[in-house]
Amino acid sequence: MILARSWLLALVSICIVFGHASDALSKGKGKGKGKGDFSRIGRAADDFPHIDANGDNKISRDEWIRRGNFDLLDANGDGFLTIRELRAMYKGHNKKSYTWRPESGPRGRDASRDEGALTYKIPIKQISDHVACAIGRPRSCGAGPSIKRGMIATGLGPRFPDSARCPGIDDIWAMSYDFKRTRESYHGGLDIPVPWGTPMLAAANGTVVAKFKGVKSARGKEVVLRHSAADTGLPMWVYTSYGHLDALPDELKIGQRVRAGEYIGPTGNSGVSGMNKNVQSKHRRPAVHFVAVYSSDPHYAWGRSVVIPKDGWWMDPVALYRPTAPYDSASVKALAEDGKFTDIPVMFKDGTLLPKNTKLIWPYACTRR
Repeated sequence: MILARSWLLALVSICIVFGHASDALSKGKGKGKGKGDFSRIGRAADDFPHIDANGDNKISRDEWIRRGNFDLLDANGDGFLTIRELRAMYKGHNKKSYTWRPESGPRGRDASRDEGALTYKIPIKQISDHVACAIGRPRSCGAGPSIKRGMIATGLGPRFPDSARCPGIDDIWAMSYDFKRTRESYHGGLDIPVPWGTPMLAAANGTVVAKFKGVKSARGKEVVLRHSAADTGLPMWVYTSYGHLDALPDELKIGQRVRAGEYIGPTGNSGVSGMNKNVQSKHRRPAVHFVAVYSSDPHYAWGRSVVIPKDGWWMDPVALYRPTAPYDSASVKALAEDGKFTDIPVMFKDGTLLPKNTKLIWPYACTRR
């Protein structure tokens, strides 16, 4: 009887311990004070096993796959990232309190309009089924058309100036999302985590061609810019989009011109869950979902909360910053390893550009080191 009682007490103690652990885990991953607020410890714990390919409880430089800022995160300089070091990437990001002042951007606003850009908008029926599937990505199409149109991992990575401290990437271009989806799926952009309300910046001069509320989109609230060759210096029409906005900017109108570094809107985590298209994601950290697509044809159409260029192709957003061709994913993937790091032009928080004559910048301002 005494032995049985001791065994029962031990079992109860174990249950209590696991109960506390479960509570702590749910607090780490659950909803906090603000909309979509949650512990960044939970995000790091979720991401770590997917990055740690060999399961040795540390992330090597190769496993980091050029997300940027490896040396800054590697606090002890041992050439590996621990989960504690990964958590530093999200420090302070779960505090939702911020004040949005759209007029305070150091680059100001471009009040001009480009009505001509809007004349190139065409009905969606004039877009081929293949391109509509590839860029629009409805469930009925599967992943095949997107892969054929450039949604493949390239191995490119950002290299920021030595004098700049810039936000790096966590979810990389074309990474497999099979672990968080019910079907074959790949990430159609870059996610760059930053604190709530951080201003997203226009990556180049361009024209606002769409603003989407994204009620049933994983990208959430989103602004899309259209860039000519004169805007970017690239020999094609480029469309950049800025998703997961906390709010759509009233001050940006369809047809309005913007300049590189101009504020797009405040960073948030808007967008439905990848597993449930009717529910706002509860566990997404604040970040921009930064997308680049391109076309040789100036025409474009609106799909379901997405801009689809006629003859559109996916581009690794890091390839946008390459000084020379190639830009297409297949050719970029084939580059030698020493060509995979891409020097990133940036804007500092005071509005200074580096290099000073750049047409393109990273979609967040950097601080000086």
